[in-house]
Amino acid sequence: MLVLPKESRKLFKDPFGILHRDFSTVIPELAGRAVYSVGDVVTHNLQKNGITPAIAVVDGQTMRSPCSRMPEISGECIHVENPAGTITDDLVKALTYAIDHTPVTIMVNGEEDLAVIPLVIAAPEAAIVLYGQPHKGVVLRTIDAEAKAAAKELLRQFVRVGA
Repeated sequence: MLVLPKESRKLFKDPFGILHRDFSTVIPELAGRAVYSVGDVVTHNLQKNGITPAIAVVDGQTMRSPCSRMPEISGECIHVENPAGTITDDLVKALTYAIDHTPVTIMVNGEEDLAVIPLVIAAPEAAIVLYGQPHKGVVLRTIDAEAKAAAKELLRQFVRVGA
């Protein structure tokens, strides 16, 4: 399991992509692309707009409270454990599997926020990863070599613990 040290958490406060304050501005950018979502509200908003994400990573929470807009489960559903502030090997395996077996919903027991990092690394070029930026909007990251390099750099901030 990878753990994000407390002193590195500030690196994850800024959007890892383009921040859209209004969800409706994201929709036109999704046409013809594989769309991956991280977060219950983002996934719900995609579905409300008739878009089923190829991969949805959800945890039943929004801003650490139960989500009242639980998205529908699409395709296969994989359950993984992922405590807050971590990226577990099971989460990475589920994301890697999901890339080739869409649509997949990954239901996280714990916290899904940091799934963006391994998802960007695993996603094919030209795909789009969306996730919520609390109280600010939705972040859109188009997958390219620069996105993958930036995600790998963020991943270097983590410390491996356990086997």
